Amino acid sequence: MTYPKLSDNKKVLAEIEDKDYASAAKQLLISQLNDWEELAEGYKRLNNVKVKSFLIDDFHIKLQLNPSRMKSTSAKVGEKEIKKRSCFLCSENLPYDQRGIKLIDDYVLLCNPYPIFPNHFTIASISHEPQEIKSSFNDFISLSRMLSDKYTLIYNGPRCGASAPDHLHFQAGTKQYMPIENEFHTLIKNHGNEILNNKNIAINVVDDGLRRFISFESGDVNVLLESFDRFYHLYPNIKSENEPMMNIICNYAKEYGWRAVIFLRHKHRSSHYYLEGNEKITISPAAIDIGGVCIIPVEKDFKRIDEETLTEVFEEVSLQRNDFEKLIMLLKEEYNYRSL
Repeated sequence: MTYPKLSDNKKVLAEIEDKDYASAAKQLLISQLNDWEELAEGYKRLNNVKVKSFLIDDFHIKLQLNPSRMKSTSAKVGEKEIKKRSCFLCSENLPYDQRGIKLIDDYVLLCNPYPIFPNHFTIASISHEPQEIKSSFNDFISLSRMLSDKYTLIYNGPRCGASAPDHLHFQAGTKQYMPIENEFHTLIKNHGNEILNNKNIAINVVDDGLRRFISFESGDVNVLLESFDRFYHLYPNIKSENEPMMNIICNYAKEYGWRAVIFLRHKHRSSHYYLEGNEKITISPAAIDIGGVCIIPVEKDFKRIDEETLTEVFEEVSLQRNDFEKLIMLLKEEYNYRSL
């Protein structure tokens, strides 16, 4: 596969030369807003989205009415449907005016024309290969470090909200935009269960009543990789899938290292999505939604969703509580038996 057209904007190239990839991404967005009409229209629509917020216990969930995300929210991701369409992340199928930035050898950063964040990017593999985190987690955390000054990295599993499960990709969005990024320590304090905490790594699990997740915090890349690998091999004992169902958000800070938050999943969409007629609620939680910015493309749904509905949706798609408790036992046994 050939690369997509790479940006030749002088400001973008200067930031790349300085290896400031977060600033290069920002400059790419500025350049593309001037040169790519579809992107400019997407950001105009984003400026007009409606937002409402719920305080649930001690954390926030925001609803964003974003009709532009209908295609992604309602994407058909079954094997038959995937085979029928062209891959929209492959180089030859990208829009004519779209430009990118080459990151590490196998990835290109592209502006997302249907944004959720104030700055929103897709980071696509240059090869058409399946969405899969086990072999790409090292790339994922490397990219999070490269973009850490401004952006949070996001991964959606192939059955957990990825609209292109046939093409490996991540997303990057404005740092601290998702409520969970600001409320993380409160969630750990009030709803957390410590698995391991030493000079190399802190591992916690959280059940806040809506979401169930595990977090890894470490400044040592090798410890983080080993920790994730151990978790990955334990998780299938609970959820038997080709890839265990998960979404991931990841930040990096020079003072502290990485924080990877892994949302544990039971299923792709809740029963609300499959109701008939006016009863249907078009909601399909992925990492950004579970991180606290829930995307609603239909106005009638935006108006009627309340705290009770959100709780029902998140409870259905999150790893079930009995499986979560089994996983906690396995994790404690694993990390106590062989410390990091």
